[in-house]
This record gives sequence, C-alpha cells and structure tokens, in this order.
Amino acid sequence: MQQLTKRQLNIFEFIKKSDKIGNQEIKEYLNNISRFTILRDLKILLDNDLIEQKGKGRSIYYQEKTKNEFLQYVDIGEYFEVESDKRELRSEKFNFNVLKNIEGVFTDQEIKDFKELNKKYQDRIKNMSDDILKKEFERLTIELSWKSSKIEGNTYSLIDTEVLIKENKEAVGHKKEEAIMILNHKKALDYISDKQSDFKKITVLKIESIHDLLIDQLGIEKGLRHNPVRIIGTKYLPLDNQHQIKEAMDKIVEIINELSDPFSKAFIAIVMISYIQPFIDGNKRIARLLGNALLMAGHACPLSFRSVDEAEYKKALIIFYEQNSLRAFKELFIEQFKFAVENYF
Repeated sequence: MQQLTKRQLNIFEFIKKSDKIGNQEIKEYLNNISRFTILRDLKILLDNDLIEQKGKGRSIYYQEKTKNEFLQYVDIGEYFEVESDKRELRSEKFNFNVLKNIEGVFTDQEIKDFKELNKKYQDRIKNMSDDILKKEFERLTIELSWKSSKIEGNTYSLIDTEVLIKENKEAVGHKKEEAIMILNHKKALDYISDKQSDFKKITVLKIESIHDLLIDQLGIEKGLRHNPVRIIGTKYLPLDNQHQIKEAMDKIVEIINELSDPFSKAFIAIVMISYIQPFIDGNKRIARLLGNALLMAGHACPLSFRSVDEAEYKKALIIFYEQNSLRAFKELFIEQFKFAVENYF
C-alpha cells in the first residue's frame, strides 16, 4: 500500500465518519485545498481500496470501502513512531472476538485472483520432470529456511544456508543453534511435503508434530505451553492459561477445516498461531510452516517469504496484536504469494 500523507489520512477519516460524503463537502472540510489536489488524493484512496466511489456526475459521493473491523487502516510509519509502552492498544490481552470474526478477510475477487495465479503454478508443475520439481522444492526449502530463521534473529546468510543444507557444512563464526534451527526447517518441510494429504484436515496434534521437528535439539519444551510468554516490542499479552490456549487452538483448527480455499486457510493459520502463541518458543516459525502445509495440501504454491522485509513482517503482526487489524499482513501475504508463483517452479 502506498504511504498516505496526513491530508489523505484526514480525508479518509472524514469519509469514514459518514455514510456518504460528496466532493463539495470534502472541499469545504479542507478549506483552501484546490479541487485538483482533492481529486488526486481521492484517487490515491480509491487505488488503495480504502474508499469507493458511487453515483454519477454531481451526485458522486464516497464511502469507506469496508466496514470489516479487522481490515481497518493503520498508518504503520506513524504508528511505530510511538514507543511500544506509550501506544494505545485496542486490547492488551487476547481478544476472543477475533476467533468469532476472523473469516471473510479476503474478498471474492481476491480469492479469484489467488486461484488464477495458482493455476499458472499448477500448469507449470504438470510439465516438470520429477528431477526439476525436486530441485525447485530444494531451492524454496533453502530460501524459506534462511528467511524464516532470519526473521527470528538467525545470522546465517543465504549462501551459508545453502551450503549447510546441501553439504551439511556449518558456517564458521555462528552458533550451533543457528545451524540446528535452519536444518529443522528443512526436516519440517520434507515432512510436510511427504504427508501433504494429512493436512487437508488439521488437528492440534498435527500442528504439534510440525512444531516438534522445528524445535528438535534446541532445548525447547514440547507441547502447548504452561507458562506465560511476552513478545518483544509490544505490550500485548498472549493467553497465559493452558486451558484457554487449548480452547483457542481447537477453535482455530475448526475454523480452518471449515474453509474451502487453501489461501484463507494458510493466512488464518499464520496470523492466528502467531497471535495465540501456543508454544513456549517457535510460534512464528510453526505458523509459517503450517501455512505452507495448508497451501500444499490444497495444491497451492508454497511461500518462501524470501522478499519480505523482516521489520515490516514483525510490524504487520504487531499491528494485528495491538489493533486487531489484518490489513497490513493481508497485503504482505498477497505480495508473497505473487512472488512465490512468479519465482518458483
């Protein structure tokens, strides 16, 4: 999404407060701003799917495009100028209402776009030999293992990761745990690939099976956590009661299994596992791997997240934690799916 100016944000907030706002009302609200500038600002809001235009001629008016509370616009640049301890959160604790309303984040048109993109992927792999498919999956494995680990602070380079996975040779000057983290990604991806059909319907135990592989030899407790956790950079407090964690996990599994398309399944899995934080560690890693398990089970292109900026990824999640807005992460997910289809297989 294009970064909005303060004036464009003011126009957007003005439109949000009413059911319908016309050009003249916007001009009066902005006082000395020219008609040309206002129309340019409105076009930017339209292009970013924040508002919609209705009516014709002098009867044209504008409305907020979505009333979905989970797709509210948050100016990320402005939001993170405020220190984490001083930000006003929509909810400092886990919001169970999210579980009741998480579906329907993607529009019908966006699902159609996903399917059209995915058809390109499916058409390509039909004509690929097993050797080429294996090499492409290895490439995606290397790049996902590198990026997913890097998001969590791993300092291996992409080249070092390639050497580690292909030759089992650890990079000099790095901790043993970093190599284990990366190799565990490969083990988990191989497991998911071998058992794709198992993830057409998921269970908490199946999620735990992936998590077990991701934390192997890292000294992390297996299973749903008993103790509270805190997240760097946010006041948001995940659930601290194991019974509530199990309840939330059971509910999100139920929601995912009821969905018909793999894109919504993967998206909800990634954001909600990150939000629930069901394990003592490795939550965002298991979220990304589970997302790929659901995509692959639905014959959709898996994601590497190779091109994602780590800081933007974390900010998009924190916006969800603190304001329950999925807009930023939704845009990130769409971009990464497009990237995957264009760059793999």
